[in-house]
Amino acid sequence: MGHGEAAAQSAHLALGSAVVLLGAALLFVILFRKLGLGATLGYLVAGAIVGPQVLGLVGNGEETLVIGELGIVMLLFVVGLELAPSRLWRLRNAIFGLGLTQVTLCGLALTAVIWLSTTYPMAAALAVGLSLGLSSTAQVLPMLQSGGNLRTPVGERAFSILLFQDLSIIPLLAIVGALGAQGSEDAGALSGWVQLPVALGACVGLVLAGRFALRPLLRLIGRLGEREMFVVAALFAVVASAALMQAIGLSTALGAFIAGVMLADTPYRHELEADIEPFRSILLGLFFLSVGMMLDLAAIAAQPFFVLGMAAALVATKTAIITGLGMAVKLPWRSALALGLLLSQGGEFGFVLFTQGQRGGVFDGETASLFTAIVTISMATTPFLMMATEKLRRPAAGAAEEREGPDGETPQALVIGFGRFGQTVAQMLATAGLDVTMIDKHVPQIDTAEEFGIKVFFGDGLRLDMLRQAGAGEAKAICFCIDGDQVEREFLVSVREAFPDAALFVRTFDRRHVMKLAGADIAFQVRELRESAIAMGRAALSQIDTDEGQIDRLERDYREDDMARLRSQIEAGNLHAGKEHNTLMGR
Repeated sequence: MGHGEAAAQSAHLALGSAVVLLGAALLFVILFRKLGLGATLGYLVAGAIVGPQVLGLVGNGEETLVIGELGIVMLLFVVGLELAPSRLWRLRNAIFGLGLTQVTLCGLALTAVIWLSTTYPMAAALAVGLSLGLSSTAQVLPMLQSGGNLRTPVGERAFSILLFQDLSIIPLLAIVGALGAQGSEDAGALSGWVQLPVALGACVGLVLAGRFALRPLLRLIGRLGEREMFVVAALFAVVASAALMQAIGLSTALGAFIAGVMLADTPYRHELEADIEPFRSILLGLFFLSVGMMLDLAAIAAQPFFVLGMAAALVATKTAIITGLGMAVKLPWRSALALGLLLSQGGEFGFVLFTQGQRGGVFDGETASLFTAIVTISMATTPFLMMATEKLRRPAAGAAEEREGPDGETPQALVIGFGRFGQTVAQMLATAGLDVTMIDKHVPQIDTAEEFGIKVFFGDGLRLDMLRQAGAGEAKAICFCIDGDQVEREFLVSVREAFPDAALFVRTFDRRHVMKLAGADIAFQVRELRESAIAMGRAALSQIDTDEGQIDRLERDYREDDMARLRSQIEAGNLHAGKEHNTLMGR
C-alpha cells in the first residue's frame, strides 16, 4: 500500500471514529440530561460503550485523550477569566477559608480511608485521597444554575468551595508529580518540590507579557472590528501559555490558568469567554469520552465490591465533613446537608490527577481505572441523593432561605451600549444600588470610560452567548441602549426564551423600528429623541406664557395622539396609516 493510500485510509478511519464518538456523545448526553444525571456522566458512559472494551467501534483512548486534555486546559483558562482581583477579594473568606478547609479535611480523611482499607503505599493513598477530595464543577454548577439556587447561601458557599478546588488543582498537580518523583530512584527526585517557585517565576513572566503585549493586541483587534481575530487571539493566549509551561516542565493547565487570570480584569473578558466557550465544551466532552474509553472494565468487574464500597465511603465521608463545615459557618442543618450532598461526589479534576499519578508512577493503570470508576459512580449518585432528600432538606415553615448571594458575583442589570443614553441608564441603576454590567463594542468609548474609573466590557451585546457570559441568566433587567435600529425582533424573542427572568428594555430609533419590534415581549421601549423633544416643546410653550396646566394637557393630548397613530401604523403595517392623529397634516 502506497503512502497516499495509507494516508487516505487513516483519514477515513479518523473520520469514522469522529462520527461514532460524536453520535454516541449526542445520544447519551441527551439521555442523561433528560434523566437529570448531567452531561459528564453521559460522555463517560458513551466513551465506555463505544470504546475498545465493549463495542470496539473506536480505537485507542490514549490518542483521543491527548486532544481531549486541551478541554481541561481551556476549562482552567475560563476559571482564570472568572478570577478578577476585585471578585477574589469579595469572596476571600468563603474561598480561602471554607474552600481550603474542605479540600484539606476531605483529602486527608479520604487518604486515611484508603490507607487503612487497602494495601496501597502512603504515597499512592495520598495522591488518590487528595484527588477524591475535589468535587465536580462541571456537574454541580449547572445543577445550581438550572434550579435558580446559585445566589442562595448554599449556592454561594458551593460556588466558593468549587472555585477554591479549581484553584487547588495547580498545587495538587505539583504534589502528585512530586510524589511520583519521590518514589523513583532518579537523582532528580526533588525536582517536583521546586516546581512551585519555578511556577511563580513563570507566572510573573506571563502576567507581564499579558499586560504589555496581549492587552494592547486585544485593543488593536477591537479597534479593527475583526471579531474572528478575538477567537484567534484567545486560542493563541491559551496554547502559547500552556506550551511555555510545558517547555519548562510544568503543567499546561497552570499556563492556561495564568493566561485567564492575566485577562480577567480587562474589558475583553466576556468576549474572550464567549469565543472560547464552544472550543472548551467540545474538547472537555472529548476528554470525558476518552476517559470512558480508557476505563479498565475487566479490572472493575474483578473487584465490584471494592469499587461500590469505596464509592459509598467517598460519598459518605465528604457528605459528613462538608455538612459539618456548613453548620460551622452557621448554615441551618438542612442547608448544610444540602451543601454536603451537593459536593459529595468526586470530580473531573480527579481524572486529571489520576492521569498525572499514573504517568509519574505513583500507581499503575489498574488503580487509575478503579478510582476513575469510583468517581464516576459517585457522580451518578448525586442527582438521586438530591431527589431522595428533597423533603428532608426543605426549609421548615417560616424559615424560607434568604437569597443573598455574594455582592457583585452576578449583575442585577445589563446595559448594552455605553454611549450618552446608556451612561444615563447605567448611572440611574447604579445610584439605586444595583450591580450593573456595561457592554460596548467601541474601544475608544471603553478607553474613555476607563479614564474615569468605569469598567465597561468589550463585546457585541447582540449575541446570545455574549449575554450569557456576562450574566444575563441571573440578571433582572437587560437594557438595550444601542443607537440606530440594530435590535431585531427575532433577537429579542431569542433573548426572552433564553433568559425568561430578565425584563427587556429597548431604545428604539424611530417609528419604523418600533413597528418592526411589534409583538416582542418588551417591558419598556422609548424612541430616540422623543422625550427630549417633548421637554423642549414644553420649554417653548412655557416661554410664550402658556399656562402650566395647559402645557400638561397639551403634552397628554400629544402623547395620546402619537400612541393612537403608532397603533394604527402597527396594525396596518404601513407608515402612512393613522394620519388623522397627526396634527401637522393638512397645515
